[in-house]
Amino acid sequence: MIKKIIPVMAIIAVLATACAAQPAAPTMSPEEVQGTAIAGALTIVAETQAAIPTATPLPPTETPSPTPLPTFTLEPSPTVDFSVIPTATQAPSTTSSNPCDGLLNVAEAGPQSNIRLVNETTKGTVSVSLKLTTQNAFAQCGSLPTNPITLAPKGSATISIPKGDYFVYAWITYPDGRQVTATGYFLNKVADDHLFRVIVNDVNVVNKQ
Repeated sequence: MIKKIIPVMAIIAVLATACAAQPAAPTMSPEEVQGTAIAGALTIVAETQAAIPTATPLPPTETPSPTPLPTFTLEPSPTVDFSVIPTATQAPSTTSSNPCDGLLNVAEAGPQSNIRLVNETTKGTVSVSLKLTTQNAFAQCGSLPTNPITLAPKGSATISIPKGDYFVYAWITYPDGRQVTATGYFLNKVADDHLFRVIVNDVNVVNKQ
């Protein structure tokens, strides 16, 4: 912009000088005219500079600050009140109330008599269990403490038992591993004072006088 103003000032100065050369009565000396022209040129320059729009400064760009990460607050651990925790309840006893499900008290079951258990099978080994199923005259019942009684093929055994009604359960094992069972009842009566047989075969249990 200054380079453009300097030639204008020079032209003004030349014109001012030319006017001063005319015969008209000079009112100012050449130096004064030149100074006036220069002052006017400087005024124009100043006004031109003032008219130039100044660059409006851009507003400062706000630098985004980093977003703070979320914080996690630890939850307090639950307090366990052991006084309200249910305790294990003991399972009810499965013991039978039937006295005949236990062992027979032979010593208190009253008079006894002999019976002979006979295995009539030719190859099977017999295991026999006897149970006094109902209370006898001495209020005793239950399974014989000597159960089971083992009989070899065609074998026998003589035992003494109290009086009463008996249930016999026999299981027979054969050499090939096969097993069968036989069951039956007999009554050892109070009046009986002689030996009688309880026979076990492949099918059932039979008592014979």
